[in-house]
Amino acid sequence: MCWRINAQGPRLRRTHTRQSKRRFMDSRGQASVEAAFAIPVLFTLLLLLLQPGIILYDRMVMRQAAAEGCRLLATRSVQAGLSDERCIELIKRQLSAVPPHDLFHVHNSGCSWDITVSGDETSGVARVNITNRLRLLPLFDAAGALVGIADASGCIRIQIEEEAQTQPSWASAGSMGLSPGSWVQARKGA
Repeated sequence: MCWRINAQGPRLRRTHTRQSKRRFMDSRGQASVEAAFAIPVLFTLLLLLLQPGIILYDRMVMRQAAAEGCRLLATRSVQAGLSDERCIELIKRQLSAVPPHDLFHVHNSGCSWDITVSGDETSGVARVNITNRLRLLPLFDAAGALVGIADASGCIRIQIEEEAQTQPSWASAGSMGLSPGSWVQARKGA
């Protein structure tokens, strides 16, 4: 498109040359073609960021719940009546922060967390093991099956194991042992 000054006065007159018409006609569908290429790439990038975010969120919640379970196990006593089932119930309450959707946690007609606990205040170490299954996003499930990280249903397994000492090393190495009763008797005798 060119602007030319008319010889009869200072008015500008818009004229089209062949070259400018051809260039205008060639660029009409350019935005549609660019969008057709860019949108699938953007959605693929979004999926590439979304799946690791889901897995990371699950692992963080599971690790926090396992750490809380270890603290609970390290301070429980047989006299208090806190059973393994009660500890597992409290850990499951922490795990309720994970949405009940198959992309975050596969539910098989109820809660399907696999939780094992061991230890109490008299043992040296408290352990919590939590296992979860989650379904991969579309396209990731096929890729995961090819690589070997996903099972036949397109799910992967996440496992967290947390371990904590029940007593500090200075208490267990002491001459009075781990019994608070002997500490009190030793104090009264002194």
